[in-house]
Amino acid sequence: MKSILTVFSNRRMMTVFLLGFSSGVPLSLVGSTLQAWMVTQEVDLAVIGIFSLVGLPYTLKFFWAPALDRFIPPFLGRRRGWILIAQLALVLSISAMALFDPALSPGVIAALAVCVAFFSASQDIVVDAYKTEILVQSEYGIGAAVSNLGYRLAMLFSGAFALILADHLSWGQVYLCMAAAMSVGIIANIFSDEPPLKERSPRSLKEAVIEPLKEFFRRTGVIELVVFIVTYKLDVVMTLALMTAFMLELGFTKTEIGAVSKGFGLVATIVGTFVGGAWFMRLGMQRSLWIFGILQGISSICFIALAKVGHNYPMMVAAISSENFFSGMGNAAYSAFLMSLCNPKFTATQFALLTSLMALTRTLAGTPTGWLAKAVGWETYYIIALLLMIPSLLLLTRFKRWQLYA
Repeated sequence: MKSILTVFSNRRMMTVFLLGFSSGVPLSLVGSTLQAWMVTQEVDLAVIGIFSLVGLPYTLKFFWAPALDRFIPPFLGRRRGWILIAQLALVLSISAMALFDPALSPGVIAALAVCVAFFSASQDIVVDAYKTEILVQSEYGIGAAVSNLGYRLAMLFSGAFALILADHLSWGQVYLCMAAAMSVGIIANIFSDEPPLKERSPRSLKEAVIEPLKEFFRRTGVIELVVFIVTYKLDVVMTLALMTAFMLELGFTKTEIGAVSKGFGLVATIVGTFVGGAWFMRLGMQRSLWIFGILQGISSICFIALAKVGHNYPMMVAAISSENFFSGMGNAAYSAFLMSLCNPKFTATQFALLTSLMALTRTLAGTPTGWLAKAVGWETYYIIALLLMIPSLLLLTRFKRWQLYA
């Protein structure tokens, strides 16, 4: 087995890291950073709320993913060609946003923001396919960690750092700087290797749409697979869903919550993802899912303890840090698992399908959380979150009966 050091110095890993950065840059530019821009320009709050709809392409990307599997650009290859097209389109659309004022031209900014979200989601589709195909299965865990690190650093760059720049530059100049930051991913993509084509690409758009679904849903144990995908992070999502409201109710200040969640929490997530990726290489798929699944579940115990003791700063730091650390470990194994499910012929489409199933978890756990916390109290709420790790672990006993692809 390759040493961790060798994997980190791997040229393919560096490409995955830089493409992760390229994927992370646009997200804040149509989210929190755009909101900050509109607030400083005194855009009506109702209009700002409506702008949340510009993020819809991220949740609908499955619908055009088949086209990215079916058609091959005439340059750079099936994956790198589409990545470059998406990156260049992002440079143009982000730059175009810099030319308008959201207070004077909210419709134009909205249309351009939708374009940024669409091309960003398209880039995500192909980057996910690229890293799945360029890495070998033993590298999936650490590859997920490297990609996640690049993505989170980019979100800091286009989020927190962009806000700092806005105190010294105009918002238009800030967005031009963010467009220029896309050059990191463009250069990495141009000088990277195209993944080998293990399977021929679909011969028709119909084949690209229908065959990935037929191939996936005909697999042995597919119903159990789908339920596992939806439930593996259910405990984590429920634990974090009302974290801010919980902390505020206990008497912590917004500054304390922000500093810990964005400071300790972010560092803990990144370190946990790397530790999880490294251990994934040693433990393998099934044992990693078991161990990390248990750890991310029992980390809820700190929230139970915090609900019991009340306002206690060290316990608050411990709760947020442990949850983020063990959740990061779980993310590494979970992402590697999803990558292993993709047929190389339909990687873009099937990965987009799997991430859509992941999104169901946030919906399932998020919708009833407020009602539940109000009905049973915080301590019982977090006990329930802890118990939600059990269904996915029970399903893991069936792992060897599931038909993976890789």
